[in-house]
Amino acid sequence: MALDGKLLGRALDRLEELNKKDERELNRLRERVYARLPRVAQIDRTISQSFAEAAFAALDSGSANPEEALRNIALKNLNLQAERAELMSEAGFAPDCLDEKPRCEKCSDRGFYGTKPCTCLMELYKEEQRLELSQLLKLGEETFDSFNLDYYDDRPMKDGVVPRDMMEVIYEICLQYARRFGDERENLFMTGGPGLGKTFLSTCIAKVVSENGFSVVYDTAVNVFAHFEEERFARSYTDMDSLRADLDRYMNCDLLILDDLGTEMTTSFTISALYDLVNTRLRTGKKTIINSNLSIEDIRRRYSVQIASRLQGEYTVLSFVGRDIRQKKNH
Repeated sequence: MALDGKLLGRALDRLEELNKKDERELNRLRERVYARLPRVAQIDRTISQSFAEAAFAALDSGSANPEEALRNIALKNLNLQAERAELMSEAGFAPDCLDEKPRCEKCSDRGFYGTKPCTCLMELYKEEQRLELSQLLKLGEETFDSFNLDYYDDRPMKDGVVPRDMMEVIYEICLQYARRFGDERENLFMTGGPGLGKTFLSTCIAKVVSENGFSVVYDTAVNVFAHFEEERFARSYTDMDSLRADLDRYMNCDLLILDDLGTEMTTSFTISALYDLVNTRLRTGKKTIINSNLSIEDIRRRYSVQIASRLQGEYTVLSFVGRDIRQKKNH
């Protein structure tokens, strides 16, 4: 499972802000307690100083009995802690309210447990991924449960295909693809006219896959190829770093959803970039969903035989059929 470095960085920034917020709140509470109970402040300073005394006693080779010195310091601290707890309780404060207590006991709010991201950090990562997808997709109520097959005709078309039956099959393929992502070895090529549900079902897949912790990048072909062109012709080192980070996300995310292939201006450069994108992700085992109004034959004519061959051989082709749902909704 690949993590999106850009989103992981944002999650780490949020974790740091949460830690700083907790620290500020603890400091404000400490000021309140100390202002009301100066003796507690004095006790805390004494206990803090005793740690240095204990270290000195342990290292003092000239001491007659360092073990006894340590015991005396520990006994003194226990008595001070008991006095402190009593004072705070009498004043209505919880005895441990000034203790530093991490939100996550597993990683102590560091974000990593050993070398792996902790579950607390992964929750923040998922929130950042949802935010990223929401900005790109303008997410609404697109869920598998809200997909309505009633918008598709139950009467055969001229070729004998019944749109509702066909879309029921496609719906089930997309649902299982999302649920089993990680075990799935398929890539999807969704083809068909506008307004037939390609973007809707892609969004549903993106939601489920991202909720399961996989990195998902959803973008239009226009934007993706614009980034490739900018990377090639950029002159600013700052731009280069940012653009290369975006290209790295396109190449290495667990699931790339390339929407509206065919709406971009097709040039020799975009054809080369598309081939590189498709081929690299196939070679590295990364999964891709491509949405287009173009058929495989259109891809062959517009782009290249090699690209069409990759899509036909390495992708499951889902042919969306029926009448434009947006037009049906407006009537």
